[in-house]
Amino acid sequence: MRMRLVLTLHTCSMESPREELALDRSQVKKAVQALQSYLKSSSSSQKLFQNEGQVVSLLFTQWKIPKDEQIIRIPLPHALRTESGDVCLFTKDEPNMTPEQTRRFYKKLLTERGVKHVIEVIPFKMLKTEYKPFEAKKRLLGNFDLFLADARIRRRLPSQIGKHFYLRKKSPLSVNLESKNLASYMERLILGTTISVSNKGSCCMARVAHSDMATDEIVENVITAVSTISSKLAKTGTNIKIIHLKSETSVALPIYTSDLSHVKLVEEAQKKACLTKGAQKRKKENEKTEVSELITKETEKDKDSEEEEMPQLVPIETPTKKPKQEGISKKGLKKAPKPAGKGLKKTVKDKKLAKITPKVTKPDLKRKAKNK
Repeated sequence: MRMRLVLTLHTCSMESPREELALDRSQVKKAVQALQSYLKSSSSSQKLFQNEGQVVSLLFTQWKIPKDEQIIRIPLPHALRTESGDVCLFTKDEPNMTPEQTRRFYKKLLTERGVKHVIEVIPFKMLKTEYKPFEAKKRLLGNFDLFLADARIRRRLPSQIGKHFYLRKKSPLSVNLESKNLASYMERLILGTTISVSNKGSCCMARVAHSDMATDEIVENVITAVSTISSKLAKTGTNIKIIHLKSETSVALPIYTSDLSHVKLVEEAQKKACLTKGAQKRKKENEKTEVSELITKETEKDKDSEEEEMPQLVPIETPTKKPKQEGISKKGLKKAPKPAGKGLKKTVKDKKLAKITPKVTKPDLKRKAKNK
């Protein structure tokens, strides 16, 4: 079945930076009513989606592709999920406890803190063992709509859950389970939604409602989501080109289109950013050059001062060879001959006495004693 709908596109004037987009409420309401009528007719003719409603999403198209990726959390006035919604929580393994015991421990903790929503708890050890095969991970991805993770183990999850969680835009949101206001924080995450702005394309999508909700509830969710996204985008609301409202099977219905003047605003903002970056680089370069010049001046001053303080060098005369002294040779170092005189006579007498006096031995003494 084809949808025949005439919508007057709402255009908005030039906004200042970080100004929220002002949507026309009547325009949004017309689009929601047309979408609901189409979903009812298609479900009745094909007998599909009778028990559960389809997801209603906002499709954002931007003028320029953003440089950096961004995840924006959007609080909604009307809950996107019911209290019995499919929510999964990955928790840390408690010491001296089995996976089943840790599961019961965290379920008890959530009820004590006042969390009303039904949450399936999966400890990290159970995730590694029971959900290791690819088929088990795929089944887990399809069974739950929202995944939460304990902040203490969030960095360890990518290697365990795989890339398909991130490709399907179901990456786990971190939760501080030790916080005092755990109930209100969990409610904001479960009842709200998120949008992931990619740097690989100009389009991004956010779930804001489902077809079973009332018309006014969907309209309020759409308006709050657009205001928060436009205020939190890295390039402000001026970068948003068109906003469409659509379901899983319907045609995208436009609810907002921006003026061509917004392109000029985006380009001017980019030029200003480039100029500021260039000015900062020039300042840094100027500072570096000033510092280098000061260093060179200081070194030159030091050299000048050293040159001034340096005394004049006087050539040193090499000492001439001293004349050889007589009697300093090795032969001259021997004992000099003693002069002849009294000393010589004494030496001769001593030698004579030494020759005359015989040596007395023990047998001679014994003989003398016998003779006596």
